[in-house]
Amino acid sequence: MNIVIRNQIRRLRFENDEMTQRELARRAGCTRQTIHAIEAAKYGPSLELAMKIAEVFGVAIDDVFQYEVTSGAEARPSRRNP
Repeated sequence: MNIVIRNQIRRLRFENDEMTQRELARRAGCTRQTIHAIEAAKYGPSLELAMKIAEVFGVAIDDVFQYEVTSGAEARPSRRNP
């Protein structure tokens, strides 16, 4: 079983006056390198940091981060159907 975390940070930054990684990092209390690594899916943020990032954008955490649990060739989206 694998967990793949995807995010919408890049899209959200551009929808918010083309916010830079540096500005998001400053507002979320981390480094620009951390934001870069999260955007590139090379680093999974702590729950606290994920919540801070969502707060910066004024959205729910699941509007920023989504995850899939994969088992073999199958993937199950974690989001609930409305």
